[in-house]
Amino acid sequence: MATAVPAERDAVAGVSSGTGHEIRLPGATLHRVGGHDLLAAGVGPALAAASVSSALTAAALDGAPYGLVVCAGVAGGFQPDAPVGSLVIADDIVAADLGAEAPEGFLPVTELGFGTVSHRPPESLVREAAAVTGGRVGTVLTVSTVTGSAARAAELRARHPRALAEAMEGFGVAEAAGAHGVPVLEIRAVSNAVGPRDRAAWRIGDALAALTEAFGKLTPLLESWNRHDRTH
Repeated sequence: MATAVPAERDAVAGVSSGTGHEIRLPGATLHRVGGHDLLAAGVGPALAAASVSSALTAAALDGAPYGLVVCAGVAGGFQPDAPVGSLVIADDIVAADLGAEAPEGFLPVTELGFGTVSHRPPESLVREAAAVTGGRVGTVLTVSTVTGSAARAAELRARHPRALAEAMEGFGVAEAAGAHGVPVLEIRAVSNAVGPRDRAAWRIGDALAALTEAFGKLTPLLESWNRHDRTH
């Protein structure tokens, strides 16, 4: 389980029983609680990718590779489809600002002939996660610069009509997971609206509580999910 910061990690860990212990890795520290590995991977796609890759590599070298990577945390929600306090489950994890500006507008890096800008979690897992949590399913955008204006929010939504939320780590986590051949799931609790920056309107505490509640429902599903399901 990868989050950006310890507060998100602790919100997810709130559903785990037992005492935890730390496992030091190069550039990262795992918290193993109740049989679950939790990682505050850092803010932004680059650090998140590096930290998750370190954890995946260590697990593989130990002969106990992970079967699934979950990216979780709070996010901005595109209004009115993802109101504050709601839960979003990504069926597409998209790098929204990886590319180039051109006279005709933004060009994703794929149109420049490089890389990828999208990772799609397993359909069956997304569907079941949404069913048990009541989460909304759609695209979650990964950005390196959080949106702070109505104009940019509108621009992003025009380019990605199915976008429900914006965060900073999902694509990096997905890149690391993909490099190891491990499926990924991204789950976000909405703490604020995407658009003009208004910290007084943020509801981070409510979003963290929603995250804890969601993982209380998700944990049995995530524990039972297996390799056969990945092909469906």
